Amino acid sequence: MSDISSTSQPDIVHILDFGSQYTQLIARRVRELNIYCEIRPYNTDLAHLSNAKGIILSGSPCSVNGDQRLDVDLKRLSDIAPILGVCYGAQYIADVYGGNVSKADKREYGKATVVVEQDSPLFKDIPTESQVWMSHADTILDLGPDFNLIGKTSSIPVAAYSYLKEKHPMYGIQFHPEVTHSIQGANVMKNFLVDICGITPDWTSESYVEQAVEEIKRKVGTDKVLLGISGGVDSTVAAMLIHRAIGDQLTSFFIDNGLLRKGEFEEVLTKYNELGLNVTGIDASEEFLTGLDGVSDPEKKRKVIGKTFIDVFLREAEKLKDVKWLAQGTIYPDVIESVSVNGPSATIKSHHNVGGLPDYLNLELLEPLRMLFKDEVRKVGHAVGLPDIFVNRHPFPGPGLAIRVLGEISKEKVHLCQEADAIYIDLLKSSGWYDKVWQAGAILLPVKSVGVMGDERTYEYTCALRAVNSNDGMTAEWSPLPYDLLAKISNEIINSVKGINRVVYDISTKPPATIEWE
Repeated sequence: MSDISSTSQPDIVHILDFGSQYTQLIARRVRELNIYCEIRPYNTDLAHLSNAKGIILSGSPCSVNGDQRLDVDLKRLSDIAPILGVCYGAQYIADVYGGNVSKADKREYGKATVVVEQDSPLFKDIPTESQVWMSHADTILDLGPDFNLIGKTSSIPVAAYSYLKEKHPMYGIQFHPEVTHSIQGANVMKNFLVDICGITPDWTSESYVEQAVEEIKRKVGTDKVLLGISGGVDSTVAAMLIHRAIGDQLTSFFIDNGLLRKGEFEEVLTKYNELGLNVTGIDASEEFLTGLDGVSDPEKKRKVIGKTFIDVFLREAEKLKDVKWLAQGTIYPDVIESVSVNGPSATIKSHHNVGGLPDYLNLELLEPLRMLFKDEVRKVGHAVGLPDIFVNRHPFPGPGLAIRVLGEISKEKVHLCQEADAIYIDLLKSSGWYDKVWQAGAILLPVKSVGVMGDERTYEYTCALRAVNSNDGMTAEWSPLPYDLLAKISNEIINSVKGINRVVYDISTKPPATIEWE
């Protein structure tokens, strides 16, 4: 199945991934310049790169002098487009063309100052000295005879160079322009992509919507499409794009698993109807909660929920006729993390088809967001006129409150968690803190403690509040909510939710903790 953007966007940058922890960040920085790019494993068939206007070679945990050295055909790559090597990429180019790459006396990690040695389009309008971020164990000691040294630091003789003897120029930098610590990093990347590669920075959310809608029309034609919609931003933006393209040929199922937030099923269903989406609401809460009865292990909870979701979805899908496509809100990190570099990085997780539904339903897969990062999905949501209630919505786990009610689940516990969570989220919104937090939620702990309310002794549950700031959920910092706001939330929960007499606040970062507790 072809990617929507790659079939429609002529100015494309291919980032060859050698296993660096920063590869996704390179892609994000390129996208922020309004230039379209895709990440591909370093050993991708070069035929798939023939449409590139620029090629970036990422860093790597491997060494060009090690047994796990990763090789590419630089001669053929340079016949396609200009090349920028970052860290390992720079060391690899230097090594192939006669340079001397050796293990550094000590690992070079952290801030450094690059000094520009000679004029180069890569350093156009960049100060003679600027701060950069280093992270490498090997270093380039000497360049081959046909190289041009264009930058160095006080600790390394070669921080940046050019090689102009092939069809297209090659540039190498031993610092990371994609991290914010490299003050001029964005300008270095812009110089390479715009001035050297000649790319027009016109890839915007509006242009993406236009391309995606046309591609959906072309691909789907008069076929019918089925989408499992969750109320979250990804599936909702996908629904809006597909609906704009084919209207009521799209049918969406919104399943109430009994583990949503308080009033969420009715509220979201009403909003979908106001948007004109063809959404069928399915109340399967009893079925889900019955299946979860007595289950306490988090992974078993997920498996029960996944199986029940498939059962409900299949049962409802059988009522429809002539559906040819299953749509999903898959986004780019899901795609990237399902592809191994076949070397330094292993597959992190399998491609996140919802519960394996495509296999069960024997349908073609339609994923209009599969090349977008989360922040780009939100921008596309704005571009298609999606209300802020969806676009700015906090992420919510697929298993819902099943993993926020720790231990065994019951209707009573879910109700307590819903009530506490509703108070928490409402007060975050009314205080102006909701949009300052990436994700927040209440967790019901399987812990009871003694309390006093009035003249009576209580023995009730403990509620933990979690609020984090993050860009993509891979790492997260706990949010420093004001003490007076936390006091107000705690007081309101304890006074209003009979069954909870203690509230605590989680101040753990990810890693080592996770955002969710289960």
